[in-house]
Amino acid sequence: MNEKIVVPGDFLGTSEEFIAGDGVYDERGKIYAAVVGEVKIEDKRISVVPKVGTPPLPKNGDIVIGRVEDIKESVVVVNIACIQGREDRGVAISERGIIHISNIKNSYVTNLQHEFAHEDIVRAKVIDAKALRLSTEHRHLGVIKAICGRCKSGLVRRGNILVCEKCKRVEMRKIADDYGKVVI
Repeated sequence: MNEKIVVPGDFLGTSEEFIAGDGVYDERGKIYAAVVGEVKIEDKRISVVPKVGTPPLPKNGDIVIGRVEDIKESVVVVNIACIQGREDRGVAISERGIIHISNIKNSYVTNLQHEFAHEDIVRAKVIDAKALRLSTEHRHLGVIKAICGRCKSGLVRRGNILVCEKCKRVEMRKIADDYGKVVI
């Protein structure tokens, strides 16, 4: 099967035959190509090496940048824009990631509205690529840019709070340690 070009959705084998590597996905024990490329088999690990400039797929451990799209009772929905280090390409999926209330920070969270707001730009770590579960527990993760809920001006960090210099509103967020220093 080496040097065979495949396209997304092509059946490559079963999980009894191979271990799923990069560029493939396992669906109920069947392994399929996730990208256009060449099949590579090494020590029972089957992968697809991209042959075209395909957008990256988030993997466990990747750091992603996205925009808060919705806030529910126990989850924050994030529209993922890019993978850190691969900002030149959007991600290969249009699905949204979620940050569960238990994965926001290392302390107890009672109200998601105090941690995130609509349109916030966040940096998060992928903890489950299949379900696109994200975490902002590390100090370098969290909100990296936010706007005022009242006047829509940019918020400025003052210690552990964010302040709108235009209307003087004070807001709380799960702020990344480099908030305001990130160029987006």
